[in-house]
Amino acid sequence: MTLTDESRPVKNEERLTTLGASLRRALDGQFADVRAMNRESFPAEDLLRDPEADIETSREWTLNRLRYLNDNGLGSVGVPSGANTVSDPLSAVMAFEILSHGDLSVTIKSGVQFGLFGGAVTNLGTAWHHETYLPDITSMKLLGGFAMTELGHGSDVASLETTITYLPETDEYEINSPTPTAAKAYIGNVARDGRMVALFGQLHVGSESQGVHTILVPIRDEDGSVLPGITIGDQGHKGGLMGVDNGTILFDHIRVPRRMLLDRYGGVDEAGNYVSTIENPNRRFFTMLGTLVRGRVCIGAGGGIAARRGLSTATRYALKRRQFPEAGRPGGVLLLDYLVHQRRLLPRIARSYALGFAQNELTQMLVHIQSGGEHTERDQRELESRAAGLKAVTTRFANETMQEAREACGGSGYLSENHLTDLRADVDVFATFEGDNTVLMQLVTKSLLSDYKRAWGELDRSGVVRETGRVVSETMMERTAASVMLDKLAASARRKPDETSVIDSSWHALMFEERERHSLESLARRFKAASQEKGDSFESFNALGDHVQFVARAHMERVALEAFVAGIDACQDDDAKQVLHHLCTLFALTSIEQDRAWYLEHNRISGSKAKAIGGQISEMCRKLRPNALAIVEGMGIPEEWLHAAILDD
Repeated sequence: MTLTDESRPVKNEERLTTLGASLRRALDGQFADVRAMNRESFPAEDLLRDPEADIETSREWTLNRLRYLNDNGLGSVGVPSGANTVSDPLSAVMAFEILSHGDLSVTIKSGVQFGLFGGAVTNLGTAWHHETYLPDITSMKLLGGFAMTELGHGSDVASLETTITYLPETDEYEINSPTPTAAKAYIGNVARDGRMVALFGQLHVGSESQGVHTILVPIRDEDGSVLPGITIGDQGHKGGLMGVDNGTILFDHIRVPRRMLLDRYGGVDEAGNYVSTIENPNRRFFTMLGTLVRGRVCIGAGGGIAARRGLSTATRYALKRRQFPEAGRPGGVLLLDYLVHQRRLLPRIARSYALGFAQNELTQMLVHIQSGGEHTERDQRELESRAAGLKAVTTRFANETMQEAREACGGSGYLSENHLTDLRADVDVFATFEGDNTVLMQLVTKSLLSDYKRAWGELDRSGVVRETGRVVSETMMERTAASVMLDKLAASARRKPDETSVIDSSWHALMFEERERHSLESLARRFKAASQEKGDSFESFNALGDHVQFVARAHMERVALEAFVAGIDACQDDDAKQVLHHLCTLFALTSIEQDRAWYLEHNRISGSKAKAIGGQISEMCRKLRPNALAIVEGMGIPEEWLHAAILDD
């Protein structure tokens, strides 16, 4: 959307230290210019809703705020507005990022309306659907929801109970909720505002089931009255995101025209026959879900921004707040001068940088593939795996970090006027929607074993164990996205292990590589052993759950380190580069310390090195302390947007 001079927001002015500006540009990476432009033009007035507002007031404020932002070029940006316009994934992700600097109810309502509802029409529909519905979706004339999750089925989308049955006599589809557990649940934009949903259900044509498909179903008329045969429930007060109107939906044999099915990948033709360009049902299912990967990319990005907001408030407060007088400090010691306080905040800031660099790489992958760049099916699978893993680790990090930030601000952090508790509550559910984090980490491990992915994707659990036993002895996966730079560092440490210190980047690379490689290989061996055991095949698979999670986490840690090293290499400012190097060292050492028991048990580090890690973490914190303000500025959160009363002079 092009803004007129009259509608263009006032340019935001922000004063940064020289080092802070350089660090911000380095962390923003290849998207530095567009992020800077978004910060300058973002309508930052009325940024956060009143934390004392009730549910109805919060919902009304959120809808009005989103309409305002959409009118000012955000919200639907990047989503095609009709049949002859194109999707712009970069603008869409960047818009979600900048919205995440404000009230997260607005961000999520935007994601539901444009990313999920609009994204389903865009990616699963045809030109007719685009022409008919996208103009009203992007203008917010037609508000809609994304009805996938059911009370009985969240992560297990393939087992949804809702039915979509073709009726040849009337050339219609009939939508039905056959059981109470088939009720669509937690659906945003449904309890109050939505007029239509993109509904996922089992498609039945004749006597055959064609698996999960998506269809557009009106749920309210133009006056906002619920349509006959549809029962909508309001899920009311939640743990956060009060401005999002989540609801439940039950369908009692609702009929819609045949053309309402989003049939880009499969549907019923005019002769009443099911047709699809993808013959294999499993491949068709995963292709349809794969088109929606942008949502996970955005949620991961939004979680990362939320963590930065919490860390920005806590660190800026620690640079102002004094406690306990000491010699030479009669006015009291700044909180951030206490080493224990440094160790609770600075390692998290270092990880925030690491995840930010990894998010840049993921966004670049998404933009390349969804903008029509040349890519293979393997590239698409890697994008899906990386999006799943980064969403999981970043949103888990955000939840843990918001609690730490709240505690780091003491009693003041618990006051609503400082917005930490609201932000903590809002980001909580990021660990659940767009994929439960535990399930997403399982997907990461499955994709790492690429030769097993076919077997795991198409077989039941007993088949997984049996087929894995056959494949494991033939080949191990060829590691994807292996950084040449990281491999060279690890190879250097491997040649002289006794000469590398715990602050040597080559030693970090080796430790991260060893953790991932060994855990992956040992998991494969355990699957082989499980395949040879008699008994309950489910329990054989179930017993490996913790190991599966560890492999995924080890992989994502290496991905983050790889991205951090590449980000440092790309930095052109020597002072910023040195600070980034210290931050990277702090991130690496903290990660190794977290798994220190594993490294000791597997003889990857000696007892003396294990003891040295803690001391070096403290040393890195001391080195970073003088530049704490610049490091926080580098994370890209303007102080004025925090609206924290404890930061007022």
